[in-house]
Amino acid sequence: MDAMQRTESGGLSRSFTAAPAPTGEALADRYRLAVNGRDVPVYSCRVSAMPFNQVWPGYQRPLDQTELAGFAYWDMTEPVEVSIEAAVAVRSVVMRPLSLGIVPVVTGNTIRFRLERPHHLVVEVNGEHHALHLLVSLPETEAPAPDAPGVRYFGPGVHEPGLLQLDSGTTVYLAPGAVVYGGIQAQGKENLRILGRGILDGSRLQRGEGSTLSLTECHDITIQGIVLRDPSAWCCSLFGCRDAVIADLKLVGLWRYNADGIDICNSENVCIRDCFVRAYDDNIVIKGLRKHRDWPVRRVRVSGCTLWNDWGRALEIGAETCAPEMTDIEFVDCDIVHTVHIALDIQHGDRAAIRHVRFRDIRVETDGENLPPRLQRSPEDRYAQAPGDTYLPRLIIIHINGTNYSQDQERGTVRDVEFRDIAVLGTQLTPSAMRGFDAEHEVADVLVANLTHNGQSLGSFPEAKITVGPFVQNATFQP
Repeated sequence: MDAMQRTESGGLSRSFTAAPAPTGEALADRYRLAVNGRDVPVYSCRVSAMPFNQVWPGYQRPLDQTELAGFAYWDMTEPVEVSIEAAVAVRSVVMRPLSLGIVPVVTGNTIRFRLERPHHLVVEVNGEHHALHLLVSLPETEAPAPDAPGVRYFGPGVHEPGLLQLDSGTTVYLAPGAVVYGGIQAQGKENLRILGRGILDGSRLQRGEGSTLSLTECHDITIQGIVLRDPSAWCCSLFGCRDAVIADLKLVGLWRYNADGIDICNSENVCIRDCFVRAYDDNIVIKGLRKHRDWPVRRVRVSGCTLWNDWGRALEIGAETCAPEMTDIEFVDCDIVHTVHIALDIQHGDRAAIRHVRFRDIRVETDGENLPPRLQRSPEDRYAQAPGDTYLPRLIIIHINGTNYSQDQERGTVRDVEFRDIAVLGTQLTPSAMRGFDAEHEVADVLVANLTHNGQSLGSFPEAKITVGPFVQNATFQP
């Protein structure tokens, strides 16, 4: 297959671009994928197979707690016809997020559907294990020339640059068909661009070397379009940064201990949009850490993201909230296709004044195995699901309390929080709860408006299975 294609199918113009996999790169053998009749490579990635965890023990997570899955990426501007040939007999297919409304046609072991517009989605064949992740974007508009000043260009093929330390004014570009084994870091720099369609794989970095993509005290940042795979711990992190856009980033293959997706720590003016994050630990999380304890979190907006959580929280503020304030934070128009502990979480363990937080137009899917999370007590301990387990993740949690992650002795407050147009899709409604710490460190002015379960509006906190605990003032439920 040519690196870039413009194809025709069924007599109608179907424009898309895709790149071949570089020689030697491992591909998934469970699926064969075609778009408009042309083969698109399916890469291999390792993901969590069970919600089994322990505090970092000094060794890496054993592979018997994981499984192989597949992912593919392409760009498109018009509707395309997608065909997937599975290596196993197809008994069932679920296309997530359900909000896309895609109903595939299954013939034997071949799955066909039409994708009307670019969107990141997951194909689950015979259940959620060994899923196929399809990462579909609009075409690039900012690809630099390979020899342009300040550009570090990685063309198609496999590269092993190790850990890249960026200077101000640097653009790192990963071309379609590039697989780069290494990481990207910068400290105190500005005007940074990390772009492309290639894959940045952190599996060859040692734990402790930092996130696969880690920026500290930087500003004027754009991270867009690339795939991040297999970090040693946290994957994409900003510490004390400002004026950042993270757009169309795709995170897959996060299976190790503490494998968070996107962590925004003590940073301001951050936009995260149209990303796909499948993470073992938290997906997208807003934090305050001790190193920048006097730096606030302000004006963070997360929108249009698709999330799969294998252990922790999907959209979270906390658990570390070591900052003077965390304010003007929005999570808007997101799909949570799987979650284990909590979908929408404010876990407040430090001193910050948390206020002006909005969760709006969020769709949470709870159909699936819903395996109960368990802690591994020893290396010999094995995951076991008790007969009759009916575990359900939590939908909404607001909790002020010290935790193992707390970095302040003082507790803070939570005020002016809105959950509006939250839709739960699944056979059972997941429970929720909110509580403060004491009379001085309370949760106040919380609005839950238009919470629905399978399209049916819920009318009260009890009907919505929301427990309003102590030290919560002025909590309102609005059908």
